[in-house]
Amino acid sequence: MFDSVIGFTADLITLLAQPLGSAALAIVVFTVCVRLLLLPFGVMQARGARAQAALAPKLAELRERHAKDPARLYRETTALYAAEGVSPFGGFLPGLVQLPVLMVVYRVFISSTIAGHANALLTHGLFGVQLGQHFAGVVSGFGLISGPTLVFACLFLLLLAVAAVTSRRMRSATVPQGPGSGVLRRVLPLLPFLTVLGAAVLPLAAGIYLLVTTAWAAAERAVLYRSVPAGV
Repeated sequence: MFDSVIGFTADLITLLAQPLGSAALAIVVFTVCVRLLLLPFGVMQARGARAQAALAPKLAELRERHAKDPARLYRETTALYAAEGVSPFGGFLPGLVQLPVLMVVYRVFISSTIAGHANALLTHGLFGVQLGQHFAGVVSGFGLISGPTLVFACLFLLLLAVAAVTSRRMRSATVPQGPGSGVLRRVLPLLPFLTVLGAAVLPLAAGIYLLVTTAWAAAERAVLYRSVPAGV
């Protein structure tokens, strides 16, 4: 079944590339379509954030009341979330839904054959870099200072900029109190920068997908969370 999904995705990107004249642009359009399909999850996430913001006074009261008993604080906080029907980790759902899509895009651009035929998408490129190439391969083949390497460098810089915006929001996000909450509060702002690491080891096509999907997510959050306090 997974192979059929890969074949369908490759056919869809190829179909989009024909009128657009570029497989790279087809990946952008494909990514936007995926994000539109995932938009209801983003709306649900924003609603959950507003519900969590409404709980903020009660959470502050619990933290003050059980400041000296972390275990009790964790139990009471968990019970409050359950009673109000709010999930403190609901915001991770859209990101988790993205993972299978990224896996499919990755497989599409590392497979030399798809459904028994040569993968024609690997012959497409962006500014002289084939979409199936990796950063290490480009550096090895063209050198650290070259046009193809510059393509990846631009991709990394754009991903870094988007990650910085996302990290700033995460840094001010409310983290449920309990065991490990301090570690979670320090780790969360670092997670967006994993996209840069991912683009460094994934094919260029997957890096383009990462850039478009994370930029969309940042813009979507800016629109949907306008009425949500910055601390959520």
